[in-house]
Amino acid sequence: MRSKQEILKIMEIFNQENPNPQCELNYTNAYTLLVAVMLSAQTTDKGVNRATEELFKIADTPQKMLNLGEEKLISYIRTIGLFNNKAKNIISMSKDLIERFNGEVPSDRESLVTLAGVGRKTANVVLNVWYKKPALAVDTHVFRIAHRLGFSNGSTPLAVEQDLLKVLPDKYIINANHWLVLFGRYICKAQNPKCNECPIYDYCHSKDKKHIN
Repeated sequence: MRSKQEILKIMEIFNQENPNPQCELNYTNAYTLLVAVMLSAQTTDKGVNRATEELFKIADTPQKMLNLGEEKLISYIRTIGLFNNKAKNIISMSKDLIERFNGEVPSDRESLVTLAGVGRKTANVVLNVWYKKPALAVDTHVFRIAHRLGFSNGSTPLAVEQDLLKVLPDKYIINANHWLVLFGRYICKAQNPKCNECPIYDYCHSKDKKHIN
């Protein structure tokens, strides 16, 4: 495992390369962000954005989503994996927001995870992206990259999250998810990593690291 000093150095390189990373999901408010993140499970952000482009024009609040209804919601998100279950959860989540939170997306994890279909990862994305809190969502990209770079050997997303939170100051936590996701999505790909484009090549000790002349 890497030392805290090495991890912070790598994060500083990410910071220099991309000081203001952005979530690639499209959204207009806290509610549409929450819906988009729920839809993104096992689906690409691009796929979610295609589906929500028209959906969010007519259903960008919990009440509008309830007015739309589950069957019509499905017609918008049918191209997304697990669309039936996701539609059911989104309708239930929207009811929860109206009945228990006055239609507003709560700004604390404890409340967010009580909503239908909302787990810790989804809650952390909303807290981080919308409420600008130092929360770290561990998705498949973050989990893989954290292991590959020796940041953590935790066997669960929560264990990886806790390992990173122990060493990262808030100024890095606020962007760490975006940096690692974008790095895993575009540079350090699972099947064919672009080592020749890697900003932290000199710090990588991965077994399948490609030699660059």
